[in-house]
Parts: sequence; structure tokens; C-alpha cells
Amino acid sequence: MQLLNAVMATRMLTSTMKNGGGPSSEGIPFGSVWWFVYAGISCVLVLFAGIMSGLTLGLMSLGLVELEILQRSGTPSEKKQAAAIFPVVQKQHQLLVTLLLCNAASMEALPIYLDKLFNQYVAIILSVTFVLFFGEVIPQAICTRYGLAVGANFVWLVRILMIICYPIAYPIGKILDWVLGHNEALFRRAQLKALVTIHSQEAGKGGELTHDETTIISGALDLTEKTAEEAMTPIESTFSLDVNSKLDWEAMGKILARGHSRVPVYSGNPKNIIGLLLVKSLLTVRPETETPVSAVSIRRIPRVPSDMPLYDILNEFQKGSSHMAAVVKAKGKSKTLPPMTDGKKPKLNEAKGGDCDLTAPLLSKQDEKTESVVVDVDRPLSSGSMNRLSSSQRSDSTTNGLIYASEDIEDGEVIGIITLEDVFEELLQEEIVDETDEYVDVHKR
Repeated sequence: MQLLNAVMATRMLTSTMKNGGGPSSEGIPFGSVWWFVYAGISCVLVLFAGIMSGLTLGLMSLGLVELEILQRSGTPSEKKQAAAIFPVVQKQHQLLVTLLLCNAASMEALPIYLDKLFNQYVAIILSVTFVLFFGEVIPQAICTRYGLAVGANFVWLVRILMIICYPIAYPIGKILDWVLGHNEALFRRAQLKALVTIHSQEAGKGGELTHDETTIISGALDLTEKTAEEAMTPIESTFSLDVNSKLDWEAMGKILARGHSRVPVYSGNPKNIIGLLLVKSLLTVRPETETPVSAVSIRRIPRVPSDMPLYDILNEFQKGSSHMAAVVKAKGKSKTLPPMTDGKKPKLNEAKGGDCDLTAPLLSKQDEKTESVVVDVDRPLSSGSMNRLSSSQRSDSTTNGLIYASEDIEDGEVIGIITLEDVFEELLQEEIVDETDEYVDVHKR
């Protein structure tokens, strides 16, 4: 379009001069001072048009998000260049109007001066050639590759032109802002995953991210869409102990063979999970005495709905109250209570352990009067104690963020067990197997 405008302007001016409309119908003699002046002005116009064309492509192709990234994580030179360009690029439409206005002015003025130096045919050929190669192709090719550096070096010129063109560019830019809005969209989750995949070494495009890095990043992005039911171990596949069973050689052998650090405890029905047993608490238990499970310390086990997001579960696990939870079948939309009463959320490195101390109940200070779930080793658990145990678990729903207020969650059917390791496996998208584990894919259980 700009080339056609230049050609048409040349023809119109030539026709006007032939009809006597111009100040002179003859060109400037070659070798005269004015000939060199006009030739110099023509060269300046071509260079200026090329700079404007290149800056239009270079600056407008740099998004605000990309400049923010360069300012934070680029090389020292990139940080400096991005910081210099950012204030100018923020006024996107005003900048666009300024660059296009200056480019159009130089393009339209070029044929006027060339027509003074050559006849109409030569002027048209030279105008098209100069505009095409030196005003379009070469500048845009350079600015496509080095747009950031070129833009930073010419930002002073852009600022001056924006001031000169302010009366025209500012109103038009504001109208464009109002009609089109600002292009400040961030990447969506799916776009981020695709971007990470493209930058992986396996994509073969020169990326630096390894397979493990891309897998973990993708897993972190997917974790928000996964729920407890997807990561849990079904209750049918869970190793658990009956509260009325005995810790004899057979039971201790099974616990040792499983290699778990925590074992769920049920009463009667395996789906009636009443707590969990820390395996390390059995160090003082002698198998030959056949100590009942009810005689050792049983801890509360939090209950979570099956549709609870894994990020919420991970945040609660970080608090250190428990690293295991019972997954309850969700009958409706669950509603969480504010975790803990002090409103403070400890960080991961502030959590002191996977469970509370053996003699400390999982309650906040104002609930210390509530009966502890911890059972005295010297006193077996009676049926009345079992009832108090269940009621104590429900009372903990007001203090533990993992417990939900809904009666459906408190009394619902337990369908599985989820641990901190299960959440990490979903994050890593790989199974974690230690020295005593059996490899079992949670998605194929």
C-alpha cells in the first residue's frame, strides 16, 4: 500500500508539473548544489522511513509480558534494554499511530524530491526500489531479529517523535484504546504447558529444560484440576488394622513387610476408619505379649471429601497436623472452614513433623478440654471409648482445616486413603518407591 501511494504521488506530481502547476517544469541540473541537497534529503527520507518501518515491527512485536520477563530474568543488557523500552511500549496505540504517521510522511515526501532529480520514469523506479529494499525489507528483517536492541537504541528518537506527533497521535491512540482495549493478556494454563513442552530438550528445538523439569512443571499446573479421589488409594487396596486385633508376630510381620510409616485403624468394617497408627510408636511393643491395637496410641485421621483439590490437601498437609487423610465420598459441594483458629498458615519449612507428639491431641488451645484421641497404653479401649473416639474426631472439625463442616463428610462413607506421598506422586507424575515399597500405580489400583 505504501509503495502504491508513493508511485501515485510521483505520477500526480509529474502530471501537475507538466501542466504548469509547479514552480518549475524542469529538473535540477546534475552537479549543482541543490541537486546534492535534494539527493541528501531523499536518502534521509529513505533511511527515516526504514527506521520507522523497522521500529513499528520491532516495538509492536514486544509484548508487555515479554518485557516484564526480560526485566526480571534476562541478561544485564536485556534488563537494561527492556527497562528503557517498557514505558514507551505501554502506550501501544499512541506509539503505533506515531510510527505509522512518520513512516507515511517520509514515504509520501520521497517522490517529491526524486522528481526534481530525475525524469518521471526514473523517479518511479528509484522510489519503488528504495522504499522496497531500504524502507521495508532490510529494516524489518533486522528488527525482527534484533528488535529489542534496535528499539532501545532508538528510544530517544521515538520519544521525540511522540512529542511532535502528540496532537494527532494522542487522540487517535485514546480512541483505539477505548475501542480495542489493551493487549495485556497473560498465558493461560494450557498455553503455559505448551510453552514448557516446546522448551524441553525432547522437542528438538534447542530448549534447555530436561524431561524431569518439564514433567514436574506440567504436574504442578495439572495439580489444581486433580482431586483427592484421583490420587487416593482405594480402601479395598489399603493395608489397615482392626482396632480389636492383636500386635502379634503375624501382625508385626505384615506391618514390617508393607513398610508404611502410618497404618489406618478401623473398627469392625474396614470402611469405618477411626484413626491411624504410627509405626514408630510400636518400637516398644513386644510381639510375644500380643498387645491389642486398642492399647496403643491411635491418632486422629482427618477426613476430606473426594472432590477436594489436591492443592488444598497439600496446603493442609504442610501444617504438620497429619500426612494421611481418609477420603469420604462427596454427596454434594463441600464447604471448607477457615483452617486453624489463629489464622496463620505455616510454611513448609516451618512444619515440625508429619503428626503431633504422641501425648498431644490434635486440637487448638481453646479445645484442650476435649478428650484426646490418644489412648493410654495400659488401658484397653472399651466400646464407650470407641464412641468417644468417633465424637472426638467430629469435634475436631472446628479446628482442623482438613475436616469439613458438612455432616456428609463427618459421617460419610470412606472410599480411600490419601497421603502426602500420593500428592507428591501426582506432582512428579511418577511413582515414588522406597526400599520397602511395592510398585503400585495409583491410577491402576
